[in-house]
Amino acid sequence: MKKIILSIFTVMAMMACKNSSENSESESEVKAEEKNEISSQDEDWQYLFDGKNADGWRAYNGKEGEGLPDGWIIENKTLKSLGKGGDIGGDIVYEKKEFEEFELYLEWKISPEGNSGVFYHVIEDEKYDAPYFAAPEYQIIDQLGFPQELEPWQSIGGDYGMYDPEYNEEDLKEIGEWNSSRIRFTNEKVTYWLNGEKTLEFEPWSEDWQKRKDEGKWKDFPDYGKAKSGLIGLQDHGSFTWFRNIKIKEL
Repeated sequence: MKKIILSIFTVMAMMACKNSSENSESESEVKAEEKNEISSQDEDWQYLFDGKNADGWRAYNGKEGEGLPDGWIIENKTLKSLGKGGDIGGDIVYEKKEFEEFELYLEWKISPEGNSGVFYHVIEDEKYDAPYFAAPEYQIIDQLGFPQELEPWQSIGGDYGMYDPEYNEEDLKEIGEWNSSRIRFTNEKVTYWLNGEKTLEFEPWSEDWQKRKDEGKWKDFPDYGKAKSGLIGLQDHGSFTWFRNIKIKEL
C-alpha cells in the first residue's frame, strides 16, 4: 500500500512539474523582474524606470515635465520606442538629475535590423541637434541582422565611434530576447558589459581617447565627450526597442 501511495504522489509531482514547465515565457520574465526588484533594495541604486510610469523622461531638448514624446510609450512594463526617430530627433532623456561617476544597468531587446543606444553625460542646448553631438553612446544594434555591414566601431556593446567592443557572435542573444547592459563610468576608467561579459574599457580624456576623437567619427564635433556630468538618454534610431529595469548607482 505504501508503494502505491508513493507512486501516486510521484506521478502527481511529475505532472505538476510538467505543467510548470509549460507556462509561458512571461512568467519567467516576471520572476526575473521580481529578483531584480529585490536586488534593487540596496539603497545605493535608484530606478530611472521601474515599469510603472515614465516620470522624468521627456524629449531631448524638450520642456521640463512635458513627459514622453509621441514616439515613446509604456508597454507591458517596458519603455518602448516606436521607431519614429532617426539620425536627428526621437531621443529621450531622464531630466531629474545629472550624473557624473556612476554605474548604470538596464535590460533591452530590439526589433530585427534595429539600431539604438544609451547616452550618458548628455548636455542639452539648442546648438546640439541630438545627444551624440556631445554625449558618448553605448551601442545597441541587431549585430547579425543589420542590413548594412557594420564597422567594429558601430558594433554592439561598443563606445560608438570611439572604442571597438570584444564579443563572441555565438554568445549574442536572438533578436526578441532580452539583453542586459552595464556601464560603469569613473574619471579613471570606463567599462562596458553586455549580458554579463565585459566588452571594453578605456581611460576617459586620456591621450589615446583624445587621438581617437581628433582623428575619427567625432573630429568635427568639438564638444563631444567634454562634459564630466550630464543626463542619461535613450535613442530612437528608427526601430522598435524595449527597455526595462533601468537603474543607476552613483559612485
